[in-house]
Amino acid sequence: MKYRIISVGKIREPFYQDGIKEYTKRLTSYTNIELIDGLEEKTNPRAGEKEIEKILQKEGEKILSLVGKDEILVIFDIAGKSLNSERLAEYINDWNMSARNRVNLVIGGSHGLSAQVKKQADQSISFSSMTFPHQMAVLILSEQLYRGFKIIKGEKYHK
Repeated sequence: MKYRIISVGKIREPFYQDGIKEYTKRLTSYTNIELIDGLEEKTNPRAGEKEIEKILQKEGEKILSLVGKDEILVIFDIAGKSLNSERLAEYINDWNMSARNRVNLVIGGSHGLSAQVKKQADQSISFSSMTFPHQMAVLILSEQLYRGFKIIKGEKYHK
């Protein structure tokens, strides 16, 4: 199974880049993984609701253009299902056993995700009811994927 993390926002901070690079390197023992970032549209700080909706729509079109018909789309959203690491490992195992060829894991930008992306998602997962910067969310996701694969393989790490 191939995995792709799609971050609408750009990963700019070197310490986040280093952490993400470390976990994606570790993940290569278990899966093929890639990161795509920087899909965010420029936003006027005083943007109104209609302008934000247009921005979300453009970002959503970019996201959906990356996802093939035979691929799984998982979004990370504050309103998604809350999981512990063991349950995420079960999801990963299910994805790996599916007949699909890639899992796309999407982290939205500062305004979230478009209704169209949410509608097309196979699953919606929440990290927490707290809000995290997108860069941190990508790092957390990278680490949790690694932890999930370790759990599946019964290898030490997750305790």
